[in-house]
Amino acid sequence: MANTFGTDILIQSPNPKNAAMFYVKQLGFKITQETPMIGLHGPNINLFIEKGPALGPVLEVTVDDVEKTKRRLIKNGSRVVKDEPKVPRCYIKDPFGLIYNITS
Repeated sequence: MANTFGTDILIQSPNPKNAAMFYVKQLGFKITQETPMIGLHGPNINLFIEKGPALGPVLEVTVDDVEKTKRRLIKNGSRVVKDEPKVPRCYIKDPFGLIYNITS
């Protein structure tokens, strides 16, 4: 199992533009993408902000088989927070509170 963390972190906000402006004004980031969600791309990590209730930071983990990994994680105490196969994305919250999108 050679899975990897991606370079993307996602957060949610009822007003993504206001959230993005916080990072622009307070930390000097630049908005580099407006759709389908706001993006602030950096040399090492990219921050994306989507509309919605706050879940906390969502990391990205690339796996060989999303469905197999999802079943294994659920069997071992994780739960699905959001599952949208058409996007595709599957947010998992593990027993330690970490939320990540498993992708292939």
